[in-house]
Amino acid sequence: MTGPAGSLPLSTGRGSREATAIVYQELLNPHHAQTYTGRAYWGLFPFAALFVPVLTAGLFVAWEAVVHLTGLTRTTGEFWSVARPLLLGLGWVHVILIFITIFSMYAVWMERKVSAHMQCRTGPMEVGRIQGSIFLWKRFNFRLWPKSWSPHGWLQTLADGLKLMAKEDLIPKDADRWIFILAPIVAFTGVFISFLVIPFHGVLSSFIPADLDTGVFFFAAVTSIEAIGVIMAGWASNNKWALFGAMRAATQVVSYELPIGLAFLTAVVAAGSLRVSDIVAAQGPDYGMLAWFVFRSPFLLLAFVIYFISSLAECKRAPFDLPEAESELISGFHTEYSSMRFSIFFLAEYAAMYVVAAFAAVLFLGGWWTGIAPVDHFLADAAKSDGLLPRLAAVGIGVFAVVGKSMILVFFQMAARWTYPRARLDQVMYLCLKVFLPFGLLTLVGGTAWELWLEGGWPKALLG
Repeated sequence: MTGPAGSLPLSTGRGSREATAIVYQELLNPHHAQTYTGRAYWGLFPFAALFVPVLTAGLFVAWEAVVHLTGLTRTTGEFWSVARPLLLGLGWVHVILIFITIFSMYAVWMERKVSAHMQCRTGPMEVGRIQGSIFLWKRFNFRLWPKSWSPHGWLQTLADGLKLMAKEDLIPKDADRWIFILAPIVAFTGVFISFLVIPFHGVLSSFIPADLDTGVFFFAAVTSIEAIGVIMAGWASNNKWALFGAMRAATQVVSYELPIGLAFLTAVVAAGSLRVSDIVAAQGPDYGMLAWFVFRSPFLLLAFVIYFISSLAECKRAPFDLPEAESELISGFHTEYSSMRFSIFFLAEYAAMYVVAAFAAVLFLGGWWTGIAPVDHFLADAAKSDGLLPRLAAVGIGVFAVVGKSMILVFFQMAARWTYPRARLDQVMYLCLKVFLPFGLLTLVGGTAWELWLEGGWPKALLG
C-alpha cells in the first residue's frame, strides 16, 4: 500500500529511520493522512488525550500498591470510602488495557518468530534497530548495541499497527451499519472483562482486580461474550463468507463450553471453592510442585488436557480456526473489516490466548506458587510480613510465576498452529461431543471420588 503521490511505501524493510519518515508522512502529516470523509485526521490525538487519565489511574494504582507493600495507614472519610472503589476500578481498567496492548504486540512478534523457526527461516529482523549520532555529527555515528545483537524485529508489530491506523476505515454499502460497528467492541469487551478475575499475584489483594466468590463461574460466563461479537460481525457484514464463519464460530464455541465447564468443576471440587484465590491457595506451598492440581490426581491431569485443547477451540486457534479459514472463507467473520476495527478483532484474539492460558495456570499449575517449596514458603511468609523488601521480592516472584507459566502455554498454542493441519467441522464436533464430553464427565465423577478417598490428594496422603 502506498499513500498519496510522492509518499514512501509503507513497508521498506530498512529499519527505524525509514519507518519514522513513513509514520510522519502517512499518519502525522494532516495534508496526507485523510479519512474517507476527506477531513484531516491526526492519528495520535486520541492517544494524547488519553494520556492524562491513564497517568492518573496508574499513579493511583501505584499508590495503592505502595500502601499495601509498606503497611501505611490511610485516613478514611466518607468521600474517600465512596471514591476509592471507583478510582481503583478506573485504575485497573487502564492497567489491563495497557497490559493487553503490550502483550498483543509481543505475542504477534513471538508468533512470527515461532513460526519462522519451525519453518527454518528468520522472520522479521530489521524493524527496531536503533542507532544515532552525537550532535548529528556522522563521524561519531554509534549503535546502542553491536550489530550482532540484532533486535530481531521487535518493533515490527508496532509498525504494522501504525500502518493499520493509516488505512481507510470502510463499511460495506449494504451492511447493517450499527451492528457492524458494535461487533468488534462486543468481542473485545468479553475478553477484557475476563481479565478481572485473573490474578497477577496473590500476596497482595490489590494485585487481583476482582477476587469474586464465584470467580470461576464469572470467567466461564463472560468468555462466551466474544462469540456474540463474532456472530454480530458475520451477520452485519452482509457477506456469505463472513456469515459462514460466524455460524462456525457459534457452533464451535458453544459446543466446547461443555467440556470446559466440566474441567472447571473438577478443579472446583478439588479446591472446595469457586474463588480463584482459594483455588491457588489450595495448591501450595507445602509440597512444592506436587501440590499443583495437574499432579494431584490423574483425573485433574485429564481435566487440564481437556481444558487446554478446548481452549484452542474457544479462542478459534488452529487446528480449530474454522471461523477464519483463509483457504475456504477468505478471512471468515472479519472479511469486510479494515483499519482499526480489524485490529480490534486481532487484539481480542491474542488477549483471549493469554486469558485462557493464565486461567489454566491458575486452576491447574499452581498460579503464583513457583513449585519450589522453600520459595513458596517465603511467599507465604511475605504476605504476613511488615518488611518492605520481602514483600517486594514476593510480588516480583509471584508475577513472574503467573506470567511465565501463561507464556509457556501461549507458546504451545502457537506451536500447535504450525504443527497440526486444520480439522474439518465434523471432526471438531466429534472431538467435542463424543470424546471430550464423556471424558469430562468421567473426570468430574472420578475426581470427586478421588477427593473423598484421598482428601488433599495423594501428596498429602503419602507425605503427610
